[in-house]
Amino acid sequence: MTHPITHFEVQGKDGKKLQGFYGSAFGWKVDANNPMNYGIVEAPGGKGIGGGITTSQDGSQLVTFYVEVPDLKAQLEKVEGLGGKTTMPPTAIPGGPEIAMFADPEGNVIGLLKEGTM
Repeated sequence: MTHPITHFEVQGKDGKKLQGFYGSAFGWKVDANNPMNYGIVEAPGGKGIGGGITTSQDGSQLVTFYVEVPDLKAQLEKVEGLGGKTTMPPTAIPGGPEIAMFADPEGNVIGLLKEGTM
């Protein structure tokens, strides 16, 4: 796989409730002890991928994965050329990675994560 999936994300109206749900359902350790209350889920022993569970900013629900790429802008241009649509331009998350998001031709929202920023 040229560009690996390196992160997943679950967003909803009540991030704290979702963090409790997924933590209990799957035995995940969810650490939301950070200024954004972003529930970080680590991959135990390097098996699987880590992710996050949080409250969405607009109250919508979203489950997505993030693909690691070297250049967010170039990847968005490629996606758009294939019929996708940028939904979030390249954005530096305070204290975190650089990300972007797009919708595929069917409307599924996928994240991009800049290599070396996670």
